[in-house]
Formats: sequence, structure tokens, C-alpha cells
Amino acid sequence: MSFSEHLKKIAKPIWDAQFTHPFVNGLGDGTLPRDKFKYYILQDALFLFELAKVFAAAARKAPDAESMGYLTKLAGDTLVVERGLHQDYGKQWKMTEGQMTSMPMAPTNYAYTRHLLHVAETGSPGEITVAALPCAWIYCEVGSHLLRTGPPPDSHPYKNWLNLYSSPEFAEVAAWMRGKVDEWVKSAGDDEQLRMESHFVISSRYEFMFWEMAWREEKWPI
Repeated sequence: MSFSEHLKKIAKPIWDAQFTHPFVNGLGDGTLPRDKFKYYILQDALFLFELAKVFAAAARKAPDAESMGYLTKLAGDTLVVERGLHQDYGKQWKMTEGQMTSMPMAPTNYAYTRHLLHVAETGSPGEITVAALPCAWIYCEVGSHLLRTGPPPDSHPYKNWLNLYSSPEFAEVAAWMRGKVDEWVKSAGDDEQLRMESHFVISSRYEFMFWEMAWREEKWPI
């Protein structure tokens, strides 16, 4: 069993819970209330801006040119491709980019991004990549799960989201990150391996909490 397979195994209860979450189910069958999806997209736009910084930090610390180049590309794609999806929805809602980014970051979103940014600042390339891995890998799994019976019809309100995260291109990103985690863990000491495992589980928990945050349209209590 590879290290990434081991990580998925220990996080399986967290991952499985996402497939039955009402936000995810509503996203798949198109019954998710529009206001909850809008809240999610606006929070995700804030999240992706911070995630791009995480990939840029990993690129800066990368031990080889190939990894540096790919991680730099991921930082750019996070801002261009995924952000482009959000901008398309913003146009539908007649919102400018400034209006979309003016929404306060919700508590869970803030906590998740601070976790990632802390690892980006203090961790090795392997630690940074494994902390960000659930974001890519879980979305790939969720996208495939929701489209297991076929592509969404043109009338599906969230078909663009489903098509992006079930795409071969997005699966390729998750596969590359898994490969790097499996490669870099071989030269990591015992303490670093334990940190990598912890980062992965914490990020997996935050991924579940992100769906819950959007379902409840979480706000600061005061």
C-alpha cells in the first residue's frame, strides 16, 4: 500500500460522510437551494485565493525543476480555471468580482485556510502538498461519485461545477499530487511522516466542514 493509499484509508470515515451530506447530495441532483450554492461559491472564491498562495509556497520550496514548474502552474490554474468558474456564476448573479470578494470569510473557511497557510510557511514540500491534497482528491472523488450514472443534463443548475470536478484534467492534478506525496515521503523522517499524516486528516476534516459551513450558511456569532 502506498503512503497516499494509507492516508485515504485512515481518512475513509471522513470521506464517506461527505457522500451523504445534504449539500453534496443536493449539488448532485440539482435540488440544492440557490442561496446555499451562492454562499458556497463566494466562500470558495476566498478560499482559492489563499490556496494559490499555498501552491506558490510549495513551488518555492520544491527540490526539483519539474515539481517547481508544476506547482507554479497549479497556483496559476487555481486563480484562472477554478476562479473562472466562480466568475461565470458571478455574471449570472450580476455581481462584480469586487462584490464577490467583499463577503467576509466564514469561521470554518478562515480556520481551514490558516491551517494550510501555516503548513505552507513551516512545512516541507511534502507537508505542504499533502495538506492541500484532500482539496483536490476529495473534489475529484465527489465529482465522480455524483456523475456515476452519467453526465448532467443541460438543464442541471450546477452542471458546470459537476463537469469541472469530474473532468480528467482535474483527476490528473490529484494524481500528480498523490505521486509527489508518495515520492517525497520516502526521504522524510518519522516525525515528518507523522506530520504529513496529521495534515492530511485535518484537511480532510475541514473539507467535510466546508460543506457543512455552506449548508448552514455559517456566520460569525458576534
